[in-house]
Amino acid sequence: MSTLGWWRLVYAAFAGFLLFHGFSASENAPNYSFMHNATSAPFLSYYDYIVVGGGTAGCPLAATLSHRANVLLLERGGSPYGDPNITKLVNFGASLSDLSPWSPSQRFISTDGVINSRARVLGGGSCLNAGFYTRASPEYIRQAGWDGRLVNQSYEWVEKLVAFEPHLGHWQSAVRNGLLEVGVVPFNGFTFDHINGTKVGGTIFDEQGNRHTAADLLEYANPRGLTVLLYATVQKILFRFRGRRSRPEAYGVIFRDGSGIEHRAYLKYGFKNEIIISAGALGSPQLLMLSGVGPVAHLRAHNIPVVLDQPLVGQGMCDNPMNAVFVPSPIPVEVSLIEVVGITHFGSYIEAASGETFSASVTTTSRNYGMFSPKIGQLSTVPPKQRTPEAIARSVEYLDNLDQAALQGGFILEKIMGPISTGHLELQTRNPDDNPSVTFNYFQHPLDLQRCVQGIQTIGKIVESESFSKFRYDYMSWPGLVNMTEHSPINLLPRHYNSSIPLETFCRDTVMTIWHYHGGCQVSRVVDPDYKVLGVEALRVIDGSTFNYSPGTNPQATVMMLGRYMGVKILRERLGN
Repeated sequence: MSTLGWWRLVYAAFAGFLLFHGFSASENAPNYSFMHNATSAPFLSYYDYIVVGGGTAGCPLAATLSHRANVLLLERGGSPYGDPNITKLVNFGASLSDLSPWSPSQRFISTDGVINSRARVLGGGSCLNAGFYTRASPEYIRQAGWDGRLVNQSYEWVEKLVAFEPHLGHWQSAVRNGLLEVGVVPFNGFTFDHINGTKVGGTIFDEQGNRHTAADLLEYANPRGLTVLLYATVQKILFRFRGRRSRPEAYGVIFRDGSGIEHRAYLKYGFKNEIIISAGALGSPQLLMLSGVGPVAHLRAHNIPVVLDQPLVGQGMCDNPMNAVFVPSPIPVEVSLIEVVGITHFGSYIEAASGETFSASVTTTSRNYGMFSPKIGQLSTVPPKQRTPEAIARSVEYLDNLDQAALQGGFILEKIMGPISTGHLELQTRNPDDNPSVTFNYFQHPLDLQRCVQGIQTIGKIVESESFSKFRYDYMSWPGLVNMTEHSPINLLPRHYNSSIPLETFCRDTVMTIWHYHGGCQVSRVVDPDYKVLGVEALRVIDGSTFNYSPGTNPQATVMMLGRYMGVKILRERLGN
């Protein structure tokens, strides 16, 4: 081997070591020297990579790229650090119910009538969700065409900082035992892996109830290679054509800071430099359209100059429907979000949440009602099209007047895999701060509805199991619980009902979101298997908008993994190995 070849081998090995073992000069959250308010940014700047969206994928992606390149990460929201409504488990739901312009969440309502939220904070959805951490199945990874070894290394890289084993209380233990009793077997213990049967999954909440988010993965970053700008809202991607027959090439972005001042960031000269959109399942297709990449008729209707006619941008939008049943308990239950899951053979995932997440928030004087609160839009007791602000206000007022005993208990929920039903996304305005219009078409496909019915039937068996007996009232029948869930604002003291409703109707009328929506920039439709936008140079999309199906029982682990995974692959391409 020549001397030059030997040094190349050493260089590649050293670069690989840095990628997988971090950088010695890394910093600890929340004291990032590279994080700034966008108002302090120069009006003009140049970088090797510009990542749009500091969310669940964008943070690990930018942290990885920073080791061998100069990276700009643009986040339209603020920092999650120092906000107890984000960082504390007991305050779950408080951020989702905050409708202020500076809230870390931004509410939207799909045309289906289901109230939903999108993240507006560094760390993205990992700052708002119920915290469950679980990997995608091996079959999902094979179908995605990912390198299994690098996938596992990337998951482990994430898990070192943000994933923990929960300590089950009595309620979650009863759900686990009930799942096993009704045949959701085998018991797979505690594992991050996606395996049929019942398991205890991971959580991004530590033993003290503190949330750890994708923003924490910036601890892996090279501080000298990364700039993070907060309250930086990207208006559009800039494109150019180098010749008469050339494809459009992304070369910069225009963004506004919190004061409305316009800034421009450009790619440095270099054919491997790129802009990467990681703005989420709503934000990524929205930004492509605002930049002139999308269905030509739709772009022209909004007076947007067409860069590329791409009719599949915004198509394939999916949201995994969630349905839940409240189970009043005659005894107190612990505070818990999602910790146990039953992965059934028929395509439904059974999970549970319980306890004093229905109590007052640290920063408010009223109850927050946690994961199933009408305050955050989880108004399952009103059919979707009737979930108006007035209906929400009536439900909140009703619940605020209830005795605390009426709120003692928890929910057992089911979420279907997939889903098969799909919808679409369209612009409503040319303002990137405004929500696009989204249709998910919940239960449009009959198999989705069948899976929901089977999931609800399984919940009924769990509630009636011996394992769960101490957490239910003896005189409360399963049909009564179903009726109570449908006809009450959220949860009430037990009542007697003599009639029952078809479970198909229950599924449609009580559908809620579990915030696992995806699609809009799917692989092989909008991006290629390397997440490069088809028909465009120097532009990728890397986030959940590229998914055809939701991975595992909760996508956040895989979205974080994907950011790391693609960061490593991109740097390998850059380094030529």
